[in-house]
Amino acid sequence: MINSVVSLRIRNANVIIEMCRTIGTAIQEDNVLSQFEYAADDPAAPATGMKPSLTVPENATLLTRVLHSLENDKAEDVLAINLAGKSEIADHMVVASGRSTRQVVSISDKLVERLKQDAGVLCKVEGRDQGDWVLIDAGDVIVHIFRPEVRDFYQIEKMWMTPAEVSAAKA
Repeated sequence: MINSVVSLRIRNANVIIEMCRTIGTAIQEDNVLSQFEYAADDPAAPATGMKPSLTVPENATLLTRVLHSLENDKAEDVLAINLAGKSEIADHMVVASGRSTRQVVSISDKLVERLKQDAGVLCKVEGRDQGDWVLIDAGDVIVHIFRPEVRDFYQIEKMWMTPAEVSAAKA
């Protein structure tokens, strides 16, 4: 059932893109429900104005791209948790901190833009307006970016790690 809904959405999104190209309307990826990739020489490709800033190989995993982006943006206390065998919602969860609400929002905005531009991944974002805790769903990787006080209060990494893993992560 889910596969048929997804394929229907992708087909509908491709039809919308083709219709907009036919009538000459500019369209952005955010307006459709699929991950549409433009050819490198396609004049209809939207210009994002952001140059790839990651020195990550093109075949890098999504987790590697996320970790490099967080490192580039000076995220603190970055912790990657393997969710294999613990949950089917994602393969990995990344928890990081920013020093202020402004930095948390900035880190999340840059991560979403880099994943969209470099990997073609459209992320879903929650909590950006408040800036205390931003959740980014990138499909196989879930990213939580907190202010330090909020991270200390919720301690979500303890829900997904064994006590031994928590002790090792703090060391």
